[in-house]
Amino acid sequence: MFDLLINGGDVLDGTGAPAWRADVAIAGERIAALGDLTNAEARTTINAAGRIVCPGFIDVHSHSDTFILLEPTAPSKIFQGVTTEIVGNCGASTAPRQGVYQLPSDWREKNYPGTWSSVAEYRALLAHVQPAVNIALLIGHNSLRAGVIGYDARTATADEVRAMCALLDRALAEGGAGLSTGLIYTPGLYSAPEEVRALTAVAARHGKMYTSHMRSEGDQLLAALDETLDLGRTTGARVEVSHLKTSGRRNWKKLDAALEKIRTAQAAGICVAADRYPYTASCTDLDVILPDWAAGDGRDAVLARLRDPTTRQRLRNELQRDTDWATIMVGSITRADLAQFRGQRIPEIADALGVEPVEAALHLLDVDELRPSGIFFGMSEENMWRILAEPWVMIGSDASIRALTGPLAVDFPHPRAFGTFPRLLRAALDGQTVPLPEMIRKMTSLPADHFQLKGRGRLAAGAFADVVVFDPQTVRDRTTFAAPRHYAEGIESVIVNGRLTMQSGQFTGSRGGCFLD
Repeated sequence: MFDLLINGGDVLDGTGAPAWRADVAIAGERIAALGDLTNAEARTTINAAGRIVCPGFIDVHSHSDTFILLEPTAPSKIFQGVTTEIVGNCGASTAPRQGVYQLPSDWREKNYPGTWSSVAEYRALLAHVQPAVNIALLIGHNSLRAGVIGYDARTATADEVRAMCALLDRALAEGGAGLSTGLIYTPGLYSAPEEVRALTAVAARHGKMYTSHMRSEGDQLLAALDETLDLGRTTGARVEVSHLKTSGRRNWKKLDAALEKIRTAQAAGICVAADRYPYTASCTDLDVILPDWAAGDGRDAVLARLRDPTTRQRLRNELQRDTDWATIMVGSITRADLAQFRGQRIPEIADALGVEPVEAALHLLDVDELRPSGIFFGMSEENMWRILAEPWVMIGSDASIRALTGPLAVDFPHPRAFGTFPRLLRAALDGQTVPLPEMIRKMTSLPADHFQLKGRGRLAAGAFADVVVFDPQTVRDRTTFAAPRHYAEGIESVIVNGRLTMQSGQFTGSRGGCFLD
């Protein structure tokens, strides 16, 4: 007697092989058998005729570190078929929390179900809330740096680098999945390459990942890529280039050179891959528009600069010269009296306020105290599809969990938070990108292998039972930039570690996720 039997579906096992008709039997948290199981009996049976049965999707670039504690049902991800999230990306992780390190602005001021400072304490709290998805935690460089030296706009001393390395060593020993950097964000943007190299070497000694939101994805893309690849070469760490892109129209032509650099590194034995989402706009804190000299020394110092008339005029002059305001949409804003500006471009907001676009942007950062997010339209759709077609590019939403009710329903997210994976399934089914078996490989076995998530990413006897059943006729995302909060359609059943979390498109209340180390 099996616990769960999925009958008559078209199985795509995650390897890229063509679909084959098979039944899938689950016992406990593992897949027990695949094949013709006509005479098998199970406590629960799912009729998958006309449906695709595949491994659960792995979101390799997530920011759900703290949001999973608030909404452990992970609805926006479960509705996409995501069963594992790799969090702690872009240099910002929920642990370790030491010194003056502050959680990113969208994680602060939330009513969490407990407190934590170390990775061990975080994973204990995660177990307490019983998440619906598996969580692997990268350790953020910015979290380490702020914990040791604060937000000072300077290079670290040798002793400070050693302290960061010791903190990382402990975090990895407690279950961290690797090191992430976000080298356009404070305080990491002030780090010397030698600092990042020392930390990457620690990750390599643990046999764990180095992932990077590089120093540039636009004008200095190729130099930033050289730095990232060199870290893989000199330390031996496995490398992940986060959300690979060519940002800014003048940089679109650099894609050939960027791809060639990665292929050359792979041929030389460097274990490097990348991830991407299927949208031509990015989303991050709006304050990334500030020049490096204005961004350092912590939140209070940045706000003081914004409020100093002389400094503000200097910012106006620099930003007016270098910024295409029409390509920037405001996303989330915390202050209720500014909520009408969510989803509007900066020039629209400027017209409403009766000021120049540069002043509108600075005004929002000032009065909402650096909390607004920005959606930046600067990528080529042709380049996006070319990147997604590369066999070593996997899928990452670059988004946190969201919901339609509760504390995670109050902001204005990028549509990728609800739509990334179904959007790509639909594109594959419609012939817009790689075939469906290859797209599912990019969502399953490719990330499982690169991040060494043992027993995941494939449908095979003995593997963990992370399984998705979806309707190829109806699967699609329903989000737009104007209306980003809609659950995807067509994902019918989701199983996490053998627990049936979604059945017939409805939550069952069962949550089977765990911390992965």
